[in-house]
Amino acid sequence: MSILQPVTRTGCGCEGHDTSKKLMTIDAAHDLIGHCVTIVDGTEDICLGKALGRVLADPVSSRSMSPPFDNAAMDGFAFSSAALRGDGPWVLDVAARIQAGQCSAMSLVDLQAAQIFTGAKVPEGADVVMMQEEVKRMGKTIRVAMRPTPGLNIRRAGSEMEAGVTVLETGRRLDARAIAACAAAGAGSVTVRRRLRVALLVTGNEIRTAGALRAEAQIWDVNTPMLTGILTQPQIDIVAVEQGIDSRDGLFLQIAELAANADLVITTGGISVGEEDHIKPALLALGGDIQFSGVAIKPGKPVSFGRIRGAWWLGLPGNPLSAFVTWQLFGTPIVARLTGETERVTRRHVVTGAAISRKPGRCELRPARCVGFDGQGREVVTFDAETHSGHVHGLPEADGLIFLPADCDFLPEGALVEFQPFCPN
Repeated sequence: MSILQPVTRTGCGCEGHDTSKKLMTIDAAHDLIGHCVTIVDGTEDICLGKALGRVLADPVSSRSMSPPFDNAAMDGFAFSSAALRGDGPWVLDVAARIQAGQCSAMSLVDLQAAQIFTGAKVPEGADVVMMQEEVKRMGKTIRVAMRPTPGLNIRRAGSEMEAGVTVLETGRRLDARAIAACAAAGAGSVTVRRRLRVALLVTGNEIRTAGALRAEAQIWDVNTPMLTGILTQPQIDIVAVEQGIDSRDGLFLQIAELAANADLVITTGGISVGEEDHIKPALLALGGDIQFSGVAIKPGKPVSFGRIRGAWWLGLPGNPLSAFVTWQLFGTPIVARLTGETERVTRRHVVTGAAISRKPGRCELRPARCVGFDGQGREVVTFDAETHSGHVHGLPEADGLIFLPADCDFLPEGALVEFQPFCPN
């Protein structure tokens, strides 16, 4: 396998473009979010069985060593290897039968064995468990033909974790793997951050519920079900999902009410500079503070971020693909910051499965599919020839986004690009 050469460019390559429009770079927007957004107050203790998807507010430490005693790694016979003197074969008396969970105070003596089952506590005096297939059972005795190595097929007490060690740090989002580690550590309950209160406001007089009757100039609403699906996560409490009233006064009242009951208000549409774009004027009229408005990306340039009284605000573009892409780029880190989740670097390098010709100017985020590896062991992605901000029909087949540098108008097949996988939701 060849070693991938590092990308010498910093960020997405959009630093030197669109400066006349004062658009922010992706990295600068991320840095601003990281600087401004802090963890919401409030924690709760919940049982481990209900903790999936929640974010740890306190670390988890092991309550005892694991395993708590020496136990059999498989079904077989436990005995002392030191008892096998001279040349074999050896015949041992089967003095006991020990099942998993059974307490036994017996101690084996020379030339005694105990039939033992996986997970059962190894009796005193035994230092090996020989597989039942490797001995010959003869009534109440067994015949051992090979001298085993001490410790064979025994899981030693504390071999997985010692008592008091930190198993998971604060900020870990609990998936099934993390829950398994908590259970092994004896943590029947965990302390997690409270659920994040999120409100969604989708604007556009032209949208109608998907599948409903619509007039000639109307379209079906993609953003509401798409973003509701994204937000349906264990660490999020969706407090409101509303369609915006496309007037400045109407949005003023809606946003004021949503901000009073949410930690994060998400809007879609209405954030450009047209006469019918009322979100930002309504926000400013409420005394809101816009941290940035516009990022040098395609699609999703109008994406905006700020604060409305006690709530944070993320303004996503109205076109569905733009809304989806900008949520992946900015919505997920905002939620992570608010819930205290430790952010993990997910971007990796891939190579293009076809040549790309494009108009330079802004960093382009293009949905891409992982299709395997080339002859040098490099991961290959394929993609559509063009990106349209309103087209989402190809999203189900995409695995993530590739970053096409702003100043690049052509990339050959096999070019190295950055790839960010989609979040699970």
